[in-house]
Amino acid sequence: MPLRLPARAYAPTVVAVTFVALLVAAGLRATPGVLMLPLEMHFGWDRATISFAAAVGIFLYGLVGPFAAALMQTIGIRRTMIGGLALMSAATFASLWMSEPWHYVLSWGVMSGIGSGAVASVLGAAVVNRWFATRQGLVMGMLSASTATGALIFLPILAWLSREGAWQPVVMTVSVACALLIPVVLLLVPERPADVAMRRHGDSDDSAPPPPMKQAASPALAFSALARAARQPVFWLLFGTFFVCGLTTNGLVGTHMIAFCGDHGIAPVQAAGLLSLMGLFDLVGTTASGWLTDRHDPRRLLFVYYGLRGLSLIALPFLDFGAMSLTVFAVFYGLDWIATVPPTVKLANQSFGERDAPIVFGWIVVGHQIGAAVAAFGAGVIREQTGTYLPAFIIAGAFGLVAAVAILMAGIRATPALRPAGT
Repeated sequence: MPLRLPARAYAPTVVAVTFVALLVAAGLRATPGVLMLPLEMHFGWDRATISFAAAVGIFLYGLVGPFAAALMQTIGIRRTMIGGLALMSAATFASLWMSEPWHYVLSWGVMSGIGSGAVASVLGAAVVNRWFATRQGLVMGMLSASTATGALIFLPILAWLSREGAWQPVVMTVSVACALLIPVVLLLVPERPADVAMRRHGDSDDSAPPPPMKQAASPALAFSALARAARQPVFWLLFGTFFVCGLTTNGLVGTHMIAFCGDHGIAPVQAAGLLSLMGLFDLVGTTASGWLTDRHDPRRLLFVYYGLRGLSLIALPFLDFGAMSLTVFAVFYGLDWIATVPPTVKLANQSFGERDAPIVFGWIVVGHQIGAAVAAFGAGVIREQTGTYLPAFIIAGAFGLVAAVAILMAGIRATPALRPAGT
């Protein structure tokens, strides 16, 4: 049973624990970027092989999302979180004994991908819907920011641990961090407000009650929600643009930025510091995006975010890679890192209703992670074949510009479809 807390403390506590859980899962997913050079040095594996394991993990991280959202409606949020954290801890710990590439794919790709997928963006969407009747955009922005904040906290530490080419201390740190969070979730996360005689934050006597938990089998629930969503063009619009979001963030920059900087003579610890700086400014940018999402048209926000992201990726390979230019890029890119999440969640909530929205958003995240997996593997292959990352960044930037135009053009036509379900 959760600890007994003052009534006003429950919603902030649930948000805080969820934030940390998302942070740890994001840190795990960012770790292959730190491990890339140490594993290349220690085992002699080529970069394409190492990138493939990262791509598998990123893909499964997204694919598990809708099923995790369905599990949260059947067995509960808390049990799903605990199961995901336990699998993440066990998978990364088991990788200490790996000696072949397939061991890395199995532990850091398959098993940790499934575990981290249960503690992903869909968790934030489920918590927001269940615990908050108002300020959903702001809270979702804060929770979304934890994805890059994981880089802020973990990457410099992990890069320092791997400074002599060692990879085992990195693995142990991630495994222990996942394990330590399990009792925290067990003690501090009630399943729903009613379990502790509370209402959702911002609820009034006139507020509609939150959707009841559905008891259908979770795979059927995930697929039935997808079937309903797939009939609406807005689903494919959000799926496609979120594909680009993943392609341009954790798939390319998150996985390859340290190695890309290494090609320009920048040490891993310094390169990890750039990713951490992005994480710091993402915390500001994504939280601000949540605030803006509560007040402005989310489609216009997405047009700005994708457009600026595409232009910055095209410009990056042509910088001098000096301290000043990279710092400016890190600040600018960090503000836009996952600022796309709050407006995307709002559009999903408006289009699919409170019952289906977390699960549908899970399927939209699948698009994000497919894009990320394509970039993680594709950039590694491009680097292996051409000796440079330049084409990968140019292609990703072009996709960002295409997404910006698509969301602007489709947003005008899709306006009548963006009404809450049932209205």
